Amino acid sequence: MYTKKLKTFYNLIPRLKNAKILVIGDVMLDKFIWGTVSRISPEAPVPVVWARSESFMPGGASNVANNICALGAKAYMCGVIGNDEAGRIVVSELEKNGINSDGVLVDISRPTIHKTRIIAHHQQVVRIDKESDGPLDKRVITRILSYAKAKIKDIDAIIIEDYGKGLIVPRLIRELIILARQYNKIITVDPKKEHFKIYSGITVITPNRKEAEEASGIKIRDTASLKSAGKKLLKSLKAEAVLITLGEDGMALFEKKRDCVYIPTVAQEVYDISGAGDTVIGIFTLAKVAGAKMSEAAHIANIAAGVVVGKIGIGVCTASELKSHLNQIKSSVIKTKNSIENTNIKKSNYYSYDSIFKNRRKND
Repeated sequence: MYTKKLKTFYNLIPRLKNAKILVIGDVMLDKFIWGTVSRISPEAPVPVVWARSESFMPGGASNVANNICALGAKAYMCGVIGNDEAGRIVVSELEKNGINSDGVLVDISRPTIHKTRIIAHHQQVVRIDKESDGPLDKRVITRILSYAKAKIKDIDAIIIEDYGKGLIVPRLIRELIILARQYNKIITVDPKKEHFKIYSGITVITPNRKEAEEASGIKIRDTASLKSAGKKLLKSLKAEAVLITLGEDGMALFEKKRDCVYIPTVAQEVYDISGAGDTVIGIFTLAKVAGAKMSEAAHIANIAAGVVVGKIGIGVCTASELKSHLNQIKSSVIKTKNSIENTNIKKSNYYSYDSIFKNRRKND
């Protein structure tokens, strides 16, 4: 029964806070301008937003660290910012949220990556990005590696969060994989297609549908193509598992010598998918450190992502929210008196995935 699985998840939550994770990736600042719209501009056919307030959150790879700390665990953030106001704000936000920022380096040659979202009436009106995605100075990469080597004995896992903004380069990836394997540490990757061939030897990789298609060369349209893409990536990367995130369609987990596990989304309402992938890799890695099986880690990450997409803007999932969502699932399961195979929470087969794609195949 699914209630037994839920008990596993409940027991897992308090253990998540014991993990210590090093997050390496593109640090960003997410700025939100909140306002209202009552008229269209006379200058152009665009809405005029009356700004009421603004807020800031750690973005990009630092949102992964924020998700980790939101569940009580320890996160060490390692990345690069510019010598500017946005950089100072993001460090302040990191520290305010309990994230260790000692590994966040200042590069005077580039600005801090920041995204400004203007939101009115719960809808994003426009997003403005400021960034430099050129390669970093080799000396900066050396300093990043030195920090990782200094921390490796104190942590349980490394997360590489690759947003393709210049920090995650082949040399860094290769040396981090060697370091993690040398010290028997979990290493998980949220990838970009440019580096797939270099990720070989990692523990788990979490590509989205598009990234999985591009890396495998297989268009994911149905059960067969999903299975082919996942198995191809699993073999080529020599990974322990591949977790393909499918947006509103859920996730698919591939492990060596095991059948694919398809996990439909548990999101009740979707307001904003921004940052959901950050939540998935953060919570998945925490769960693995806490001793969860791959499938258990994928399920609890899926549940956490379901919480986050129900929020406007970049969000995190706290332990209390995770428990609350589990309570809702438990209530639904008890009410229907169904086993795990008969709920819409989890089906370890491909039937649901084929059903989702039925209409898409007709239209393609």
